Amino acid sequence: MRRRLAFPSLPGYNFESKNDRKHFGISHSFEKIHDGVYYLADKPSVAYPDRYPSLYGCDDEKRIPPWIAYDGQRLMFKAYFQETVQERWKASYQVRIVTISFFLEDATMKIVEPSVNNSGLEQGILVRRQRIPIPDPVSYRFYDVIDLNIGSEPEIYGRVYRIVDCDKFTRIFLNRMGISVPDPIDIPSDPYYEQRTSHSTFGKKLNHRVDTLGKFLKYDKIVLKFFGYWDDTESDCGYIHDLEMRFYLCDDTIEIKEILPSNIARDISSVFIKRMKVPKFFSSIDPIGVNDPFTVLNVLGDRSERSYFIRDSLSTGKPSCEYYKDSDLMIGVILNIFGREVVITDLDSATRDYYRTNYGIEEFKPLKRPDTKPDYHSTTAEKNNEPPPYNGFGSYDDSLSNCFSIVPKPSKIDYVKFVEYDKKGCNGNVLRFRAKMISNNPDNSDRQFIISIYLMDNTVAIFELASRNSGFTRCLFQKRMQVMLPNQDIYSHQKPKFYEPQHFYIGACLNLGKFHFRIDSADGYTLRYIEKNSNKFPVANVVLIMDKLREAIKPMYKKFIEEYQPITNADGFTVLSYEKFRDAMYKYLNGNIVEHEILTIARYYSTKDKSECDVREYIRRLIHTELKRFLWDGLDRLKKGINHWDSAESGFLPRNEVYTILRGCKIPVDSQLIDKMLNQCIHKNEMGLIDCRDLLQYMNVNINPVIPMEPTSIKAFIGATQSENDQIDNSPNLEWCKFINDLDIKEDDPLLASST
Repeated sequence: MRRRLAFPSLPGYNFESKNDRKHFGISHSFEKIHDGVYYLADKPSVAYPDRYPSLYGCDDEKRIPPWIAYDGQRLMFKAYFQETVQERWKASYQVRIVTISFFLEDATMKIVEPSVNNSGLEQGILVRRQRIPIPDPVSYRFYDVIDLNIGSEPEIYGRVYRIVDCDKFTRIFLNRMGISVPDPIDIPSDPYYEQRTSHSTFGKKLNHRVDTLGKFLKYDKIVLKFFGYWDDTESDCGYIHDLEMRFYLCDDTIEIKEILPSNIARDISSVFIKRMKVPKFFSSIDPIGVNDPFTVLNVLGDRSERSYFIRDSLSTGKPSCEYYKDSDLMIGVILNIFGREVVITDLDSATRDYYRTNYGIEEFKPLKRPDTKPDYHSTTAEKNNEPPPYNGFGSYDDSLSNCFSIVPKPSKIDYVKFVEYDKKGCNGNVLRFRAKMISNNPDNSDRQFIISIYLMDNTVAIFELASRNSGFTRCLFQKRMQVMLPNQDIYSHQKPKFYEPQHFYIGACLNLGKFHFRIDSADGYTLRYIEKNSNKFPVANVVLIMDKLREAIKPMYKKFIEEYQPITNADGFTVLSYEKFRDAMYKYLNGNIVEHEILTIARYYSTKDKSECDVREYIRRLIHTELKRFLWDGLDRLKKGINHWDSAESGFLPRNEVYTILRGCKIPVDSQLIDKMLNQCIHKNEMGLIDCRDLLQYMNVNINPVIPMEPTSIKAFIGATQSENDQIDNSPNLEWCKFINDLDIKEDDPLLASST
């Protein structure tokens, strides 16, 4: 048969006279990629042959696409595979059963393992639906119908499955295709599954419940409300707790809450006990299962498949426990709430009606609560609680501050005292004493020290004045710190006592850090400060010392006058030397006086030498010489500075302010010479304020011009005058007549009469 040539139906190319075609489009068909996904493809002019020859003739073969002919049809096979287990010594392998599905519409396969409870395996879909290739050496073909049958062992992705059975549809389909299907094969036993099934398991618990529905329906939402308190004052930081108790009649449970005031400063919960049954007699916590409504007994058999359970109606072995009921609650009753005694003091009106109706009680007199009220806003510890004893580490204040906070905080500083006694100009507020060490070692007995007391915080520092070739170093002997008084227990609750400025005076023997010192002298500033603040220093109080002398000398007054005769000095004053006065005080007071008291009386009654005028004039000559040498002309600036600071125009200013004004005017004079001028040369009033008018006259080079001086070492002059003044301060001559008049002993004294 000759093939006919087909030409496109285009204008000018139509050679067929009988062409009745009206549609010239290309036919399309859908091809399936996988389940649920299709794509549009051209339908071939010549149909592809099927995978298997048809049982019918060519003219009778039905041309239906396989995805339509076999839609929803699949072959089901039952198979298993063995998996080696290394962790179990009784079962080295286990058998896992799977289901293999072969979908006829696209020759895809899926392997699923049915889930088994408590198997411990990840079961379900092992291989998702897909076309599975046959492993090597046949790598160009996929698994098909002819490859799956009972007894075959397909290898799928490295795992060998053995097919043991199939369903009825699969067996009929394969037989119609001419494939014989063998009989089913038994699945081998699984040693692990047999081991699990051999173990005995507990039988199902008896399903029995106690019927409480009737009581619940009768007393639902009926709650008895009581008020009471719990007295906890016997414990540390304890107080009386106000409580509100609720009793639920539907199940005989009790709930207790604490009544807390508003704006409470304590982090506590209001729940005293949660809702539960409260036993009357509490000894310990009940074990698990005691509160179950009934007990289950194993009556027969030692294996689970041959045993059954029944309820223990006699409650064998169950401990008897009584719980609080509504009949046990009333005003005045003391409840034992797990070891805490709760007293009921009152109840609400609905609860009164309940007891009046059910129990016939008519009297409901509330009880009085104790007067002690809870201190909710107090700290965790009471105010009278003592802190723990000092452990010796660090200072006492630092250790004490760590007892009140978790985060360490520095001790508080007395800023008022700090500002009052802070250094102001030349006034350092530091008391300095010269002392010697008291020791049995002769090398230590000659050691000299300077003891400094800082008034701002009462700290003490010791500096050693070591001489050359003495074997000791001139250095700081003790750093600045507070020193505790000796002979006290520092490891106690009480704060230890420390040395204060009142403990330091001339003649005092001190134990500073287990080293003993004796104070021999003090500088001029220290003596003046102590005498100015005689109310704080008894050794510098002239009134107290004179009373002591009057009482001691009065019985031997005549002998005292005859034994110690005064002399007349060059200025015409009747004086007694300091050495004789010191010997007399020690003799007549029998050691009931200290060196500083003797020095205080001697300084108070000391004579004023005329050499002070010479010193004033000499210092004036020195200052005027320096001012002329440097051509200083800032006197007008000095006046303006004084007027600015002296807004009240009183004419008097404190020494510190005057010193600041002089340094601001850039006076070409040594600072030590300025200090000497302000201390000794310028007049002062009763309050110790400097006379500014006298200062301006003293500094004016045009008034009373002085004779220029030869070049002089100012530091040598200041050192000489300072040593001279120190000698005068430490060994002053006593003005005898004034001392005897103030002593005021009523005795006939011809010497006193002649002297006056």
